[in-house]
Amino acid sequence: MSFRSALCAASMLALTSGTAAFADAHSATITIATVNNGDMIRMQGYTDQFTAETGIAVEWVTLEENVLRQRVTTDITTNGGQFDIMTIGMYETPIWGANGWLVPLDDLSEEYNVGDILPAMAGGLSYDGTLYAAPFYGESSMVMYRTDLMEAAGLEMPDDPTWEFIAEAVAAMTDRDADINGICLRGKAGWGEGGAFITAMSNSFGARWFDEDWNAQFDTEEWANTLNFFKDMMDASGPAGYATNGFNENLSLFNQGKCGMWIDATVAASFVTNPEDSEVADSVGFALAPDNGLGKRSNWLWAWALAVPAGTQQVAEAKTFIEWATSTDYIELVAANEGWANVPPGARTSLYENPNYQAVPFAQMTLDSILSADPNDSTVLPTPYVGVQFAAIPEFAGIASQVSQEFSAAYAGQQTIEEALEKAQAITTEEMEAAGY
Repeated sequence: MSFRSALCAASMLALTSGTAAFADAHSATITIATVNNGDMIRMQGYTDQFTAETGIAVEWVTLEENVLRQRVTTDITTNGGQFDIMTIGMYETPIWGANGWLVPLDDLSEEYNVGDILPAMAGGLSYDGTLYAAPFYGESSMVMYRTDLMEAAGLEMPDDPTWEFIAEAVAAMTDRDADINGICLRGKAGWGEGGAFITAMSNSFGARWFDEDWNAQFDTEEWANTLNFFKDMMDASGPAGYATNGFNENLSLFNQGKCGMWIDATVAASFVTNPEDSEVADSVGFALAPDNGLGKRSNWLWAWALAVPAGTQQVAEAKTFIEWATSTDYIELVAANEGWANVPPGARTSLYENPNYQAVPFAQMTLDSILSADPNDSTVLPTPYVGVQFAAIPEFAGIASQVSQEFSAAYAGQQTIEEALEKAQAITTEEMEAAGY
């Protein structure tokens, strides 16, 4: 089927599906703030179809992850009204929902089937049992690796590797003369960039952000072990300038054949296995994120989701778009045009029950990773907070952004690990005391 024919067929399907929200929509223009990740860019390519179906035009504000978070946070906290839909995640949604800053998504159509959303995603995007954002895609994190380089190193990747094995494998795969780094990991400052990775990693080393009395815990052996292990491995086997690399930078390096291994968002699997994007698409394997034998893996849980800020004057139009973009019809539209491997993953139960998707090589590992991340029990020692790669309190984003800057400075050699952790302890203690904890 041609691209145009598929669009027409999907359009007819949507128009005859009886979705009430579509029928009730009025001609308007909505403005959507989103992140510059591949699945979001892909969605923008289908926007003309949405407009043709509904009469609602869409303007996009597409931003790098750290900038997006700053812009939408400023807008929502000041009731700025710049956006009708915001792309946010599991950290912001329950906090903003509790504050009354988001429109509840408690009246989506029957055809939309809210019950089909994976419980892990619906739970993380709700407050007090009410859904406040709909997942466009859900993710955990996992190991993506070059099967050819692993074989050449004489090693076999376990389904559930340890960090000790990872360090051994990436050292064996590193070939500086051939411009192959054994491993590419996020070192970029930002609570949702390098901060997210190192926090998830620290869980497997027995570290935590706070003890049960909200005291900062960066002056512990567990955090020192985490950062020293990370820096030693990345200095030996990572790319130059890794301290400024985030998701998109590492995706580019991996797809160019310059990384033996990459541990990052499960959503990246469709890009690293797509021959149009990746030079190594035919030699990529997958495994669970590493652990240290302490009972916690180093994978996170996240959803990039669409939410309606309370300040918008176009609630009905915004909900119409959210139903369209996060529906099973949209998944089928992408599958028809770009293949099942390229549909938004991790959001709906029915996707993982679909035999077409079960045949995708990374589908089961993605689901296993999502199901193994527990935001209510993410650390070895007990904590007072919910969250895997974040602590779900309003103060966290600001504190973690500062802390991640100190960590990135240590990765870059601008200060020692010990100095970075001392500063992290002081920053966190000061901010938490000022907040009244």
